[in-house]
Amino acid sequence: MMRFRWRGLALHAVLVLALLVFLFPFVWTIIMATNTTADIYRFPPKFSFGGHFFDNVRHVLDNVAFFQSMANTAVVAISTTLLVLFFDSLAAFTFAKFRFPGRNALFVILLATMLLPAQLAAVPQFQTMALLGWVGSLKALIIPGAANAFGIFWMRQYFRSSIHDELVEAATLDGCGFFGTYWHVALPSARPALAFLGIFTFVGSWNDYMWPLIVLTNPDHVTLQVALSTLNRAHGVDYSMVMTGALLAMIPLVIVFAVFARQFIKGATEGAVRG
Repeated sequence: MMRFRWRGLALHAVLVLALLVFLFPFVWTIIMATNTTADIYRFPPKFSFGGHFFDNVRHVLDNVAFFQSMANTAVVAISTTLLVLFFDSLAAFTFAKFRFPGRNALFVILLATMLLPAQLAAVPQFQTMALLGWVGSLKALIIPGAANAFGIFWMRQYFRSSIHDELVEAATLDGCGFFGTYWHVALPSARPALAFLGIFTFVGSWNDYMWPLIVLTNPDHVTLQVALSTLNRAHGVDYSMVMTGALLAMIPLVIVFAVFARQFIKGATEGAVRG
């Protein structure tokens, strides 16, 4: 009995330590955002909160078009997330529940694309956007991100285990076509998986930096991460201002996660159990 008690205490101690390690970067960001850069450089380091947060916020707003770039980022992130949820779930349902020639080969090719680094696709993708005349436009961020291999793989695994073939056959016998079965049978049962994929996609799109930096040549269309990168001056970095901008950029992500956290955790745990 005592052995199990000590094992439980050790497990909780490890979990608490892991939580502290995980939270430290966020707490340190807040500390840096509420102090001045001089306080940050001080030795020994200052680990207490300061009173300069609103001054730093004002400096951020004076140096970058924060709200305009945040609006651009919100348009891209929301549009990309909605398109990914629709196209990925539709393709995943097709792969999971319908047999057609070449299905397995196509799925293997789809999985193979996950092995390629995103940097390899940057040049041909930019050339495509240039041919379409979308360079500098938000469409160059939204359309290429409208579907991805991970989302299709994730939703396919969920559909295969959560929707029985008999249910699809019953819907077909009741007169539902392919899209009707997808809309009325598949989607309602996949809400946890969709919530997980939606948050995963939204966060990835919100934090994307490399592709917007390459393709957004119009200053009025830059996203938040690209705008915040301009706070890094060539002759010195005001870390308090940079951290304040990063902290402000995290607020929408925290709100989104707080709203969908229950479905997100449910989808992640069910996906782990279902395999």
